[in-house]
Amino acid sequence: MKTILLDIGGTFIKRSDGRQFPISSDGSRDAIAGAIRKAIGPTDGLDGIGIAIPGPFDYQRGIFRMEHKFAAVNGEAFRELAGIPDRIVLRFHHDVNAVLLGALRMLKLDNAALVTLGTGLGFAYAVNRQVQYNDKGSPARSLWNIPCQGGILEDFASARGIRIAYARMTGDGFQSAHSVARKAYAGEAAAQAVYQRMGELLGEHLCSLQEELGFTTLLMGGQVSKSLDLFLGGIREALPGVTIRQAPDGAVFEGLSSLFEKQ
Repeated sequence: MKTILLDIGGTFIKRSDGRQFPISSDGSRDAIAGAIRKAIGPTDGLDGIGIAIPGPFDYQRGIFRMEHKFAAVNGEAFRELAGIPDRIVLRFHHDVNAVLLGALRMLKLDNAALVTLGTGLGFAYAVNRQVQYNDKGSPARSLWNIPCQGGILEDFASARGIRIAYARMTGDGFQSAHSVARKAYAGEAAAQAVYQRMGELLGEHLCSLQEELGFTTLLMGGQVSKSLDLFLGGIREALPGVTIRQAPDGAVFEGLSSLFEKQ
């Protein structure tokens, strides 16, 4: 079966062959449709497409349900928007669940959780090698909207949270999470403190979840987690018996690939 696998984010569509295509989740309908069609490319001889995409999304019928990202195509079917022939099988999966699904296979894990740190804060977990879903196909539990210091945890544990925290501490509101990380690695105390505090907040909230869900491995994914060593201490202190490591590269595509194996 000839398939292509796509990981659709807010700024890029990543293909399993290593190529990336820009997309703006705030763009017009035509711009979004054009980016998806370009990423898919010619469909001659193609049997299936696996798509990892954030929610809310109707993963059974392939319909956009987002009002914050991809708002211009809310309510539209992915197949029609992208002009995909009916003969091609489509498999959709929540992006965070897809990463965990692939990581379980790649690392042979049983009871594990995944935190993704990027534009937002994602969370998924598995029990006895089974990823846990809610009735809409999204992760069974959320971490991003847990109340935290007058807001929600995502306000503090995300790329946006890092930028805001650094601006409050230094008065410099023009830094990205990546540039703050570079400053931290270079020894700047303020940048290091921002990342350390984020790790402490994550640890505090993950501790109660770990006691409830019983995961023994915590995987970290997303762009911000590439700087894991800057904030690992706070998480490790809160989860002393849990193995913490980066999610393996390519896990999202391994997860999507497995969807076709089950058919």
